[in-house]
Amino acid sequence: MGKKLAVVLASGGMDSCVTVAIAAEQHELALLHVSYGQRTARRELRAFNEIANYYGVARRFIASLDYLRRIGGSSLTDDRIEVSRANLDSAEIPTSYVPFRNTHFIAIAVSWAEVIGARYIYIGAVAEDSSGYPDCRPVYYEAYNRLIEVGTKPETEIEIVTPIIHLHKSEIVRKGVELRAPLHLSWSCYCDEDIACGMCDSCYLRRRAFLQAGFEDDLIQYKVPVEEFRKAIKL
Repeated sequence: MGKKLAVVLASGGMDSCVTVAIAAEQHELALLHVSYGQRTARRELRAFNEIANYYGVARRFIASLDYLRRIGGSSLTDDRIEVSRANLDSAEIPTSYVPFRNTHFIAIAVSWAEVIGARYIYIGAVAEDSSGYPDCRPVYYEAYNRLIEVGTKPETEIEIVTPIIHLHKSEIVRKGVELRAPLHLSWSCYCDEDIACGMCDSCYLRRRAFLQAGFEDDLIQYKVPVEEFRKAIKL
């Protein structure tokens, strides 16, 4: 029997890149990318296509949810809200949280999966070491799997898979290196599309993870030099 088809939500970031690598070991791939008016939309789309090319994935779907920008409420979609520097000691949900974003993304994935006959939907959500987003918790995906069960055709079988949800970021880096995931093609910065800022939540978590894992970051350049970053995280 051939490999079962899996839709993988691929933002172009590090976590989704490793998730693609994990899914590729077991499944035929269909990659979904969603642009939603975020600051780095063009750079993320480039990363998505380069990762898809790396794995030879022809079946791709690029969706646009510009209404999330019109709704606003996030520093990723509203230029009037500053993207805050990383503060892992804060208990507050960061400004980069896009209200209920993953629900919109997965809804598209479910619709597409049902049409093309995909059995699984992979998403690179991370509960621990993430930025505290409520739609990255295991309980959220448990609820969504139940929603898929009651909201699709009786014969439809689709399951959301979150293969890295319980991993620390450093473990995700190690997993990516182990699977030879093209981390050098991924893009993590929330702020910039040319040289990564180096200190937003996403950059911070990525850089710290590479250092803790004992590897050089494959991203070419950051605005904040590595030695300055090491001092900031006391590593």
